[in-house]
Amino acid sequence: MDQDGANHKFLTDGKNLVITPRFSPVGPEITYMAFQGYKKNLEAQVYLMNLLTGTKQPLGKFKGMTYSPRFTPDGKKVIFSQTRSQGTSSLYEMDPHTHQLMQITNSIGIDTSPCHSPDGRQIVFNSDRGGKRQLYVMNSDGSQPERISFGEGIYATPVWSPRGDFIAFTKMHKGRFYIGVMRPDGSGERLLTEGFVLEGPTWAPNGRLILYTRITPSDRHGRGGTSKLYAIDLTGKIEFLLPTPGNASDGAWSPIDYR
Repeated sequence: MDQDGANHKFLTDGKNLVITPRFSPVGPEITYMAFQGYKKNLEAQVYLMNLLTGTKQPLGKFKGMTYSPRFTPDGKKVIFSQTRSQGTSSLYEMDPHTHQLMQITNSIGIDTSPCHSPDGRQIVFNSDRGGKRQLYVMNSDGSQPERISFGEGIYATPVWSPRGDFIAFTKMHKGRFYIGVMRPDGSGERLLTEGFVLEGPTWAPNGRLILYTRITPSDRHGRGGTSKLYAIDLTGKIEFLLPTPGNASDGAWSPIDYR
């Protein structure tokens, strides 16, 4: 859809659960995660879709579940998480044309939600390798990982700003969810908004507006409710609803020159 909610159209038929769609930075293509199958045979895999032709295909054949995909800044590869034995997951990078696969992390925990810096030299991700989910930054080849989040609570879904000056994230603390930002070295943490469930921050191309999902319960026990897309600026003072034809989540902005 357009950024004001107009001209929306469905890319999938609704038969399978589809989440975390992300645009390629260089072409009319998206990557996303989809659940295929039924009950015990349910499989979760990363897919690619050409937006001009509507054709889709799995990123590759993997033994474990693949999820949290995102294109590299040059649009040539996809970085994602893959589950391994004993409930762990590692980060991988794959060229969808040559199918060349490279493992980036190999820790004893769950590594997920990878996102490159705009220059492609670093990757931010979240991991529970230290006991609870925190944010880490490493070189793009997986070397020199460093923890950057040290506040109370747990951190998730980090996304690097297009300008490279901030990392947006989800934070959970004492039963509340927050959308916040910090600098790539972990300094200057600021929480912009809070709510019952907030998740999935993503940046506008100008690097000054963040789109996210806000879930509002219908009763005090947290049952039912709605899931909507909201946007907020870096000051936290300007926040507004983006109209969608129904409940919505996992929004993502296209590149400026998408069309």
